[in-house]
Amino acid sequence: MATDRRADVTWQGSLMEGSGTIRSTTSGAIGEQSVSWPNRAEDNPDKTSPEELIAAAHAACFAMALSHGLAQGGNPPDEVKTSAVVTFQPGEGITKIALTVEGSVPGIDAAAFEEAANTAKENCPVSKALASVPEITLEARLT
Repeated sequence: MATDRRADVTWQGSLMEGSGTIRSTTSGAIGEQSVSWPNRAEDNPDKTSPEELIAAAHAACFAMALSHGLAQGGNPPDEVKTSAVVTFQPGEGITKIALTVEGSVPGIDAAAFEEAANTAKENCPVSKALASVPEITLEARLT
């Protein structure tokens, strides 16, 4: 069964001088957030950007895919901790995504964990949606 998720954004003005607001999302979990070009193109940790939302989506999707793959292989994880860093270069777009994962998985070694992580990176739906990003790296460590 397919699911649809929705986000509504209102933008006013031009790209450089204007601003927008993420008004709502399907779940309501994000809440209203302001967005603007300076928030996106400058290092402003107090404001969200499309890239921050992409990073959250990618980290969550990857963690789910990895957990599923490990469980399917007979080794459900105790825990996986994933982070994603999305690099945005004005004039070029998203140029890099760096995934990092640490996992506690009984019954496997570091090589098997790295193999499962690479499979998850290649096959999670968000990774597939972001396939045009020039560089997606992965650092995987078994704890």
